[in-house]
Amino acid sequence: MNGDISGDTIIAWKNGDMEAFGRIVKMYMKTAYSVALGYVGNVEDARDLSQDAFIAVYRARKSFDVSKPFFPWFYTILRNICLNFIKSRRKLKVLSEDVLEFRSDDYETPGGYASYSERAGIIWEALFKLSPEHRMSRLYYARNRLYELLEGFDF
Repeated sequence: MNGDISGDTIIAWKNGDMEAFGRIVKMYMKTAYSVALGYVGNVEDARDLSQDAFIAVYRARKSFDVSKPFFPWFYTILRNICLNFIKSRRKLKVLSEDVLEFRSDDYETPGGYASYSERAGIIWEALFKLSPEHRMSRLYYARNRLYELLEGFDF
């Protein structure tokens, strides 16, 4: 039914059994990390994304069809999480290149300095709207939230 995972483990997991979920995590933890690392190429991001995938899998357990193999379903969730991360990182890169990049001509004229100061003020204001947790950790989510806060501004 599900490769190395017993049907009993799958049923218990679907019913919210954390021990069963722990067995699933233990079985696929290294594989999930390797897959995520292949997508994002960064050890810390891969660790976070593989953990996020397990959380998403646990939350979506009711939608899993026990007559189908587990790993392809899990892989789809993990892949989507990684692709969303890559997409958000590209958006942030564009944002950082366009908005946060220090340019010497930004302050050479009074208008340029004022424009630079205004953009910096908007960014700092958005940063302070982030929760303390997002300012200190969980960089992936903080970047996404920061992008959302700055999305309406025309830089």
